[in-house]
Amino acid sequence: MLNYPPGPEQGFFDGLRSPIRRDPLTFMSQVAREYGDIVCLRFFHIRTFLVIHPDLIQDVLVTNAKKFVKGRVLRANRHIFGNGLLTSEGEFWLRQRRMMQPAFHRARIANYASTMTACATRLLESWKPGQRIDLHEAMMRLTLQVVGKSLFDADVERDAPQVGETLEALLEYTADFRRLVMTPKWLPTKQNLQAKRAVRQLNEIIDRIIHQKRQSNLDTGDLLSMLIRAQDEDGSRMTTQQLRDEALTLFLAGHETTASSLSWTWWLLAQNPDVEEKLHSELDAVLNGRTPTLDDLPQLTYTSHVLSESMRLYPPAWAIARLAVEEHELGGYPVPKGTGIAAASWVVHRDPRWYDHPEQFIPERWEGDLLKINPRFAYFPFSYGPRQCIGNNFALMEANLILATIAQRFRFRLVPGHVVVPLASITLRPRHGLHVFAESRAPSSLA
Repeated sequence: MLNYPPGPEQGFFDGLRSPIRRDPLTFMSQVAREYGDIVCLRFFHIRTFLVIHPDLIQDVLVTNAKKFVKGRVLRANRHIFGNGLLTSEGEFWLRQRRMMQPAFHRARIANYASTMTACATRLLESWKPGQRIDLHEAMMRLTLQVVGKSLFDADVERDAPQVGETLEALLEYTADFRRLVMTPKWLPTKQNLQAKRAVRQLNEIIDRIIHQKRQSNLDTGDLLSMLIRAQDEDGSRMTTQQLRDEALTLFLAGHETTASSLSWTWWLLAQNPDVEEKLHSELDAVLNGRTPTLDDLPQLTYTSHVLSESMRLYPPAWAIARLAVEEHELGGYPVPKGTGIAAASWVVHRDPRWYDHPEQFIPERWEGDLLKINPRFAYFPFSYGPRQCIGNNFALMEANLILATIAQRFRFRLVPGHVVVPLASITLRPRHGLHVFAESRAPSSLA
């Protein structure tokens, strides 16, 4: 009998009522406190090791990355996400990554800074002081506009409501682990049929954009134009299906993660007026009321610290899943082939071994050498290693510019009685949105 790591005792059918389904964030935190840095969890016949020590996470994601592939949820939902960078493996993934990498070069994405601030400014012009706003919905709409223009040079305003509803349905669908285990995707259940319809609607939008791009035969500076012209080392190009899969991945992941990160940032700022005031002071001193540019970001250090701290407490990738395709040993325990691994940034980021007062929102903690002092994987709001998100730099630049643009003009106060709780889906987002009242402000030097 294999010597599995310690963990809660569960029978074969306990997965039906497992607390990890109801509240995975609380459950993972509790079992980590009780059982340690590596915990064995069972869901029906499936065993998953929950890993929360940075060194063990680095072992899986970097040192022995070739022994692991993407986790069961993404693999089972390949019919949703296609075979893009998010789900593909092996030589095919390497080829796609190689072809796409130039499109995400720092010099290339720097060209999109003005698009990001222009979209944010247009959103601000639609708000009035005292207006009640669902900020999460607003951030989703805003980042969708940025993705549409930057990645595809397309105005997706008319598609925003449909994309928002479709994305909501798909995130709920893909996060249901019980469906993954018990319900084959070919079975015509209500959820499966809704998912197929949602994917078809998104593909129609993507296909329209690709068709328009190919018809024009122009490189308009967007990422899709570059992908259409990208060639591998042997001279081959992406097929229409490959373009669609990669575009769908960028379309969804390229706006949902940034929108959620910004939403949590606004929520934290609304509860921490001292931090909010310090942020406003920096923005007033550096920008003095003008629209931020890419060249301003090195001076907006506290703005960057605010986002880093927000993503520590509410990481977009709250857990990274892998599946062992070879036998391995981790933390002194055997990892049989087929074992799942869950690297839980939600737990690691709140570990007092790495962070003083870990539950508190303290952007100042990033002013020193914290990243150098702590182990490498004590902070990983996005995935790292060979499978690191290709759009990290794009997302961070976008979040900083949008935060700076909006915070200059508005502050937000939470609507009394509105409950904000995290929903641990593919990403981490506010379950019921983020309802606030908008208050206008002006730079202190212009007041």
